[in-house]
Amino acid sequence: MDRPAWAPRSIDISVPSVSRIYDYYLGGSHNFEVDREAARRAMEFMPGLPKIMQANRAFMRRAVRYAADSGITQFLDVGSGIPTFGNVHEVAQAARPGARVVYVDHDPVAVAHSQVVLGENPDAGVVAADLLKPREILTSPQVEQLIDLERPVALLLVAILHFVEDTDDPYAAVAELSAALAPGSLLVLTHASYEGIPLPQGRAEGAVDVYKDIRNPLVMRSRDEIARFFEGYDMVEPGLVPMPNWRPETAPEDEDPYAFSGFAGVGRTS
Repeated sequence: MDRPAWAPRSIDISVPSVSRIYDYYLGGSHNFEVDREAARRAMEFMPGLPKIMQANRAFMRRAVRYAADSGITQFLDVGSGIPTFGNVHEVAQAARPGARVVYVDHDPVAVAHSQVVLGENPDAGVVAADLLKPREILTSPQVEQLIDLERPVALLLVAILHFVEDTDDPYAAVAELSAALAPGSLLVLTHASYEGIPLPQGRAEGAVDVYKDIRNPLVMRSRDEIARFFEGYDMVEPGLVPMPNWRPETAPEDEDPYAFSGFAGVGRTS
């Protein structure tokens, strides 16, 4: 198997990665055959998976613009994945020149490619760290240099929490990150759920099993379980809703039915 120039020497390119699978669904080029094979297996059960990822990205862009319009100039994107067109720093800095963005991911490919994409951008950085180790994120040189935690921050957890099992207590990790944020900060979140998928649950479980097989369990949570991540936040209208229904810019009824799989929301700290 040939190793492309952009792939760090340290990674095992025979093992699939959720961030590279996500990149494949979005039409990116930073993935390997092992990632594409896993993605195609999951799509045999849920052919609309790319539509779900596109809905995630579209929501993220609307939420970043909302944050910028609300006066927020700092963005912390945890589980950021491989940057694609219209990423957080592009949207935020177009809306508010000088906005500061820190990306966080534990996938070496995502980190390496983020460094290339950011290049000489003085207002953006990337941290190799894990959502489950909030202190490592908050005390990283990039966060300390770029983010002033005394001022409001938009914390993005987009399509990441459903890869954290209950035994690893994702609620505690989110609460610890949230506790570090100044009043007026935002939590921007999406999460997979069986609710809204235009398929019988038994068939959707086939796609979930593919992720289990590649040792990246996909944890489907109910709307109520997802709402728990927003404890301590006031929900921004329209609340926790299917992704196309969150402050849409186009008619939700024109969206692919798969786009309504899972939930998205934005909360504000008081």
